[in-house]
Amino acid sequence: MLRIDDRLVHGQVVIGWIPHFEIETVIVASDAAAQDSTQTTLMEMAMPEGVALFVLPVDAAARKLRDAGGRRRTMVLVPGPREALRLLESGVVCRAVNVGGLHYTAGRVQLGKAIFLGDEDKAALRAIAQRGVALEGRALPGDAALDIATMLGEQA
Repeated sequence: MLRIDDRLVHGQVVIGWIPHFEIETVIVASDAAAQDSTQTTLMEMAMPEGVALFVLPVDAAARKLRDAGGRRRTMVLVPGPREALRLLESGVVCRAVNVGGLHYTAGRVQLGKAIFLGDEDKAALRAIAQRGVALEGRALPGDAALDIATMLGEQA
């Protein structure tokens, strides 16, 4: 599972997604988080027992994912659409990207309940969709999924 969420590891991930998919490994693919030992420590503390956590720069995460060959139930968290696109461009394969939370900052427009996008975000999401990857927007596994690709088309 590849999830875009600018909060990375937080309650919805730990309480909702990890148990729902019986996740064994979480890979945070973020250049900034990989350089922040405090943030990494906090994410490690939040992980449920028995779930491995790797906080890696995007390029290192892509190598790890390509080398792993899908042997474990893995959730990949990225802080934004550009990092998700970088993973796909690096040869990581996935059928769908979950757009969970991209919060408001100046210059972003609202697309869903907790999904605010700037122009670069929209361009990256469109590039992901053009690769044949589904874009679903939802905060938790039980929520109805929004078709982000269709919503982006409506905003063109």
